[in-house]
Amino acid sequence: MNQINPAKLHNSKWTAVKPINREKHFLVSEVEYDEEGHVISCLIESVLSKNEYAIDWRELKNEEKWAQGWRM
Repeated sequence: MNQINPAKLHNSKWTAVKPINREKHFLVSEVEYDEEGHVISCLIESVLSKNEYAIDWRELKNEEKWAQGWRM
């Protein structure tokens, strides 16, 4: 399981294990928090196409779907 600190989620880099729409490398472009510091919403942006996708940030913990950093 990938270890993620929600406070450091913004601008973190991720590689999709299985490409999404032929896109593999992503950057967390926007994170919204509530008053207690819990993540409300998270957007990832494809590095190649600049397409943005809403994602449940907890999915990034799944090593079968995501690798931390940019990998080949």
